[in-house]
Amino acid sequence: MTAASGPAAPTSTAAVALCPLPLSGSRVVGGFWARRLEANRAAIPLGHERLLEAGNIDNLRIAAGEATGTAQGASFRDSDVYKWLEAVAWEYARSPDEGLLDHLLQLSRTIAAAQRDDGYLNSAVQIRGEERYARLWTSHELYCAGHLIQAAVAAARATGQVELLGVATRFADQLTETFGPDRRGELDGHPVVEMALVELYRQTGAHRYLDLARHFVEARGYGRAAKPGFDPSHYGDPAHYSDRLPVREAGTVEGHAVRALYFAAGATDVAIETGDAELLAAVRRQYDTMRRQKQHITGAVGSRWDGEAFGEAYELPPDRAYAETCAAIGAMQWAWRLLLATGESAYADQIELLVYNALLPAVSLSEADYFYVNTLHRRTGARGDVQRSPAYGRRPWFNCACCPPNVMRTLAGLPAYLATGTEDGLQVHLYAQSTLTSGGLTVDVETGYPWDGLVTVTVREAPGREVELALRVPDWAEGSTMDDKPVASGGYARTRRVFQAGDRVLLRMPMPARVLVADDRVDATRGCVAVTRGPLVYAVEQPDQPSGVILEDLRIDPATPPRPEHRPDLLDGVIVLRADGALARGPAESPYRPYGQPVAPARSTDITLIPYYAWANRGPHAMRVWIPRRNA
Repeated sequence: MTAASGPAAPTSTAAVALCPLPLSGSRVVGGFWARRLEANRAAIPLGHERLLEAGNIDNLRIAAGEATGTAQGASFRDSDVYKWLEAVAWEYARSPDEGLLDHLLQLSRTIAAAQRDDGYLNSAVQIRGEERYARLWTSHELYCAGHLIQAAVAAARATGQVELLGVATRFADQLTETFGPDRRGELDGHPVVEMALVELYRQTGAHRYLDLARHFVEARGYGRAAKPGFDPSHYGDPAHYSDRLPVREAGTVEGHAVRALYFAAGATDVAIETGDAELLAAVRRQYDTMRRQKQHITGAVGSRWDGEAFGEAYELPPDRAYAETCAAIGAMQWAWRLLLATGESAYADQIELLVYNALLPAVSLSEADYFYVNTLHRRTGARGDVQRSPAYGRRPWFNCACCPPNVMRTLAGLPAYLATGTEDGLQVHLYAQSTLTSGGLTVDVETGYPWDGLVTVTVREAPGREVELALRVPDWAEGSTMDDKPVASGGYARTRRVFQAGDRVLLRMPMPARVLVADDRVDATRGCVAVTRGPLVYAVEQPDQPSGVILEDLRIDPATPPRPEHRPDLLDGVIVLRADGALARGPAESPYRPYGQPVAPARSTDITLIPYYAWANRGPHAMRVWIPRRNA
């Protein structure tokens, strides 16, 4: 039985370099992230209302005999309820509230009543009288089981309530009796059950759950997830399901981005718990290839609307970026597990990139509205053609509502990502005003991050023995110092001593604006640059530009460093960047001209950039991350 910890809690025998802190060991107490987490807390009750309006909760009530009617929506709608329950659990751990607990207990009782005697549970399949597991490529019954298990584990760890855990273990037992070697060999079209089963093993100590997770990981890659005979144009291609190559042979991630990332995270969990070094090396190789070839500058992944999929290497179009919110969360979950396994700061760098620039943009600053798709370029006058189009701006909910409750549960559990501990000390990975505890060492972290690179760590309690404090220095933070001594970027600044209460450690990280270009193989961004400062990616948005300026006409001068300016009145308080630029000539008679033909001279102008995460909070305006260079 694992201690009360966060979403991923490796066992004491797991092959890991770092261990998550217990839930009580990481608290956000102020600053940037306190505001974001409070906004998420306010959104969670609205999530319950929207699940009621959409019929997700009614499906479970009908299956439980508490209501009558027909099933609404797809057969995987239960998963949205389970993700929301996980958000409730982590939020209760962060700040206990009896109203949240009542919601959790009431829904747990409904879910328990909906469960069949043998443990099976899927409200839509049950109400419609459909055959179980007959259409796994699209019914996603095991996907729903996975999210149920994750919610149940969260409830047990965060609240001590185990009714939902009992439902989850009965369902997991039904799965172990149904699937595996010498049993049914089909695979779910949407992975996540692999991660969940490993976590259930960690929570209960029952090895059969780890065995089934390992089976699902090893069985994928042989075309078992797609319906036999499917036309590839209708997602019959095994790559869509991460089912074209066995995980040990694959060199990259492909197909549906969320499915690929959830599967990779589950495979990493299996590698950690079984000590399988070959499997761990395989998933590390795949992550590295994804980072180098298939990741947008924001950390987001997914290049194709068709199939919500990864593209080919360097296929990273800003304007058609799919960059699904759930894919950002899947990438975070995978990077976190690789960080635990290896202790390497590059994975913490990835988590930071994803949190600020791929997850945070998905939710509005002051209301519970969400992006499903996170474009890097909204054109002037863009018109949405489907509900999830970012051209509409953020929306309260979606007909396929996987993203909003996923954001809720991830932000509610965010304190778990701040730091890790070992018997020998404390490792701080993400910077927030917080209190952290590991092995008798308790510290207060004060910082203005992500706007300011000064981090002050003050020891509140010390164990009376020599321990190490490790502070991550991001790969962008060249010229950093710890206690006025230079430290290298792209690693951890470490100090080892017998700490005393009141001791202070100061980490200073310079935060100049940086102008970046993409690899020339990224065809869609040639002639453009992107601007970052600290952990944040910046963008130009229409409301910040001079009157009459059309965003498509802006050109930036990359030779002049952008200048930071604090704007406490703008977008909940941000630092904007001022850059020198120009306005290109107006529309031409043709979009093409002979090579060498001169163009009209550009007119100088000032350009204002805002943090990308804050765009579309004043309406769905034109925006772009990649900006054409002046004279490009």
